[in-house]
Amino acid sequence: MEQFLTNYQLIFFLPIVALAIFLESYLYKKKFKKSYPWRDSATSLGVGMGHQITGIVNRLLIQGVMASFVWQYRIFTMPNVWWVYVALFISLEFCYYWYHRASHEVFLMWATHSTHHSPNEMTLSAAYRLGWMPFLSFSWVFFLPLVILGFSPVAVFTMLTINLMYQFWLHTKLIGQLGLLEGILNTPSSHRVHHASNSMYLDKNYGGILIIFDRLFGTYAKEESGVEITYGLTHPNYSRNPLEVVFRVWRELLQKLINTRGLKNKLRIIFSPPA
Repeated sequence: MEQFLTNYQLIFFLPIVALAIFLESYLYKKKFKKSYPWRDSATSLGVGMGHQITGIVNRLLIQGVMASFVWQYRIFTMPNVWWVYVALFISLEFCYYWYHRASHEVFLMWATHSTHHSPNEMTLSAAYRLGWMPFLSFSWVFFLPLVILGFSPVAVFTMLTINLMYQFWLHTKLIGQLGLLEGILNTPSSHRVHHASNSMYLDKNYGGILIIFDRLFGTYAKEESGVEITYGLTHPNYSRNPLEVVFRVWRELLQKLINTRGLKNKLRIIFSPPA
């Protein structure tokens, strides 16, 4: 199934991504009366290509841990019936919420995730501006409980891939609010709030496909009309060098660790909020 999804992405999904971006560029210029940010999109493409290359190593390490070690100690083995996939969908959304929230609240995880928040404009190309070292940021730990419960690693990774593919269309300013779907599903409006650096919107809307856990745990914010959103990091990164985009926050973290004495204080920095 994982191989099917890989081929699906290459043969079907990626051409759709390219067509969607060209359509967005046309509508963007027509609606906002300014040029589409192609240079930023090119930076995102460079970062995305690096993510795919490093992703080979990340997948080997992460899936290896899950498949060869954790799976051996599972509590149950989930049967191949329809309700198991419904349960996996909801459970993975729950785990994704806490992974995503921790990625904003733990410096080590933010070092990787900040790459995704570095675009200073919200376009579809921002969807594939992703960090290169999720293994070192321990993002995979949040999904281990699903494997321990008895969901197969293949099923977990497949559902996670679907979750991430869904989020591609959320990265645009061209789609307005979607009525009754707002507050239930993650929508472009909700995700614009998530990418905002306005103080009123910081650290909101962590959901993947659903937004219900944000409502449950108090991190949901609605996009307010009349409030202009500022995108990007609170300390903006204007570099178009993919290496600078990917490693700037990692460098900041390492510098703080080098300048801090004592193991306890170093650990406090690693697990403290980025600010």
